[in-house]
Amino acid sequence: MPRYFVISIALTLVGLAIIGKALYIMTAQKDYWTKVQQQLKHDSIPVKPNRGNILSCDGQLMASSIPEYKIYMDFQTGGAERDSIWQLKLDSICLGLHEIFPEKTAEEFRKHLEEGRQKVSKSGKVGSRHWPVWNRRINYNTFTEVRKLPVFNMSKYKSGFHWEEFNARNRPFGSLAQRTVGIMFGEIDSARCGLELSFDSTLRGKNGLVHQQKVLNKIMNITETAPVDGADIVTTIDVNMQDLAERALIEEMKLPEVNADLGVAILMEVQTGDVKAIVNMARVGDGQYAETINSAISYRCEPGSVFKVASFLVALDDGVIPHDTSYVIHTGCGIREMHGRLMKDHNWRRGGYQDISVARTLEVSSNIGTSHVIDQFYGGHPEKYVQGLYRIGIHEDLKLPLVGYRPPIIRMPDTKTTDRSKYWSKTTLPWMSIGYETQIAPINTLAFYNAIANDGKMMQPRFVKKLVKDGETIQEFPPVVLKEHIAKPQTITMMQTILEHVVSQGLGRKAAPLSRAFKVAGKTGTAQIADEHGGYHSGVTRYWLSFAGFFPADAPRYSCIVCLRKSGLPASGGGMSGVVFRHIAEGVMAQNVKRLVDDARDSTSNFTPGVKGGNEASATYVLNRLGLKGTAPKAVKTNQGIVPDVTGMGARDAVYELERRGLKVALVGRGKVKSQSIAAGKAVTPGTLCELRLEI
Repeated sequence: MPRYFVISIALTLVGLAIIGKALYIMTAQKDYWTKVQQQLKHDSIPVKPNRGNILSCDGQLMASSIPEYKIYMDFQTGGAERDSIWQLKLDSICLGLHEIFPEKTAEEFRKHLEEGRQKVSKSGKVGSRHWPVWNRRINYNTFTEVRKLPVFNMSKYKSGFHWEEFNARNRPFGSLAQRTVGIMFGEIDSARCGLELSFDSTLRGKNGLVHQQKVLNKIMNITETAPVDGADIVTTIDVNMQDLAERALIEEMKLPEVNADLGVAILMEVQTGDVKAIVNMARVGDGQYAETINSAISYRCEPGSVFKVASFLVALDDGVIPHDTSYVIHTGCGIREMHGRLMKDHNWRRGGYQDISVARTLEVSSNIGTSHVIDQFYGGHPEKYVQGLYRIGIHEDLKLPLVGYRPPIIRMPDTKTTDRSKYWSKTTLPWMSIGYETQIAPINTLAFYNAIANDGKMMQPRFVKKLVKDGETIQEFPPVVLKEHIAKPQTITMMQTILEHVVSQGLGRKAAPLSRAFKVAGKTGTAQIADEHGGYHSGVTRYWLSFAGFFPADAPRYSCIVCLRKSGLPASGGGMSGVVFRHIAEGVMAQNVKRLVDDARDSTSNFTPGVKGGNEASATYVLNRLGLKGTAPKAVKTNQGIVPDVTGMGARDAVYELERRGLKVALVGRGKVKSQSIAAGKAVTPGTLCELRLEI
């Protein structure tokens, strides 16, 4: 007990001394230690969060963040131990780097690394502290390979090998829909276009904050604010449909008779407005195409004859022509003077269409027929016609969530303006009615045709369905109705029928599916477009070819527009853009065909697999496990000194049977044994070579 008593007193005195010293530091030495604390290294470093993913409509990754690295050597770290290992393993290091980065030889790596090792810093010390091993970023797999090399596999404080980590943007499907998904700047964490830019703040997340403080000659990271990762975006894009549309468009653009320099294709779901595919291809080299600009939403031009549908929809909805479409239009010989300017139909050299009905006017895309109706009934009050265009939604600002979208320009009559682009002349109305004197992007034309397919309800094109964070939906973007009715129901029904006839018996025949499994409705368009100087006849004429429509015509599910820009003849909206439309429609409908597996079976086929001779028990076991009827061929047993018959066996069993009798075996071919060089039944001579010929 006295011993324990002494220990207790000693511990108590030590505790009192510690408390007293602490009080002394907190009071008398407070100013001194405050100055010491301020002298310690104390930095605030932002910590970047993980950028959110961009997903297709079925959850496939279209853009995600992956780590990339830049690797360096600090030749002032490690001391003599590192230097001795470095000299010993330098050849192995350089050879290993050459195998990982074949662009540079082992000798070049040796010179490069020795240059960094001998470099003299500003302070006079030998060796660079931040010498790049490789000048470009590398992915994680390459980084792990480098880390396996000698010296590099040591700790950073012993080897001097260190790295910088970056969050790089990766697109698993390559350039698929890249202008819509978006592009990130290489070295800068900044979005350039598409959904990456429009939803940058959502994808980016929030930076965290870490304090670095020096404690006992070591740097400690103290997290003040944890980073908040960005949310994921679920788009409406269907990867399969996008790939289908891209391939169909590029194949047509590359044809010698087409040789287009710009192509656009958009596929939309009728009832929801979901954009399932959007393609923007421009020629970037000899026979090469890539997405450089999102022309589908930004390229405004004169749409051509696809605009005639809007003109007739206004006239039919206003009741200026009868709803039975029997109203006869006099187109004459295909040439007519319209307020001092000649207008021609495409068949004017063959005598024109003479007298045709309203429906036939759209089927054959008569310029004279369309402009005659609009000029006759709206010539005195052209503002009523333009108001009608605004009413049916062809002028609607779609308010798309993509940077670069440009709404249509359809101007109101103004004869007093000094701005030439806005001046309204007597020829403006007839030429506007056939798709000139206006500026409309393909996405607006498609939204209008989609409304016709949707019984008059105009939907806003939707690119994003929802935002997801940690597997939970944090925000949804439901379909948005821009106009409940763009026209009267009977007008819409009539126009649906006319558009179906355009494909079945008009200029849009090339858009009809070859299988005739479903019907297509739509309208062709071929327009001359101005060059970069604003002229139409300087050198080679440029054309904007388009086909807009929907399918299946009797119960529309998808609407689609295809546009091509080319120079010179031949030029046909139906014969070129319509063909791409057909390929897309057939591919999409084929993807939606669902059949039972049993439907693919041929009742006359034999579903029992062929069984080679050999191990009868093993083959029978496999057949029974598969639930199949059949047995393996029964092996004929022979004496050990007799050559067996191995024809019909697999190579493995045949070799086993021959070698266990002392023969050597050589195999020629693949499959089952067809013949053997030593006939069955002969006496075995050990060491003799038996050649087996196999055939499938």
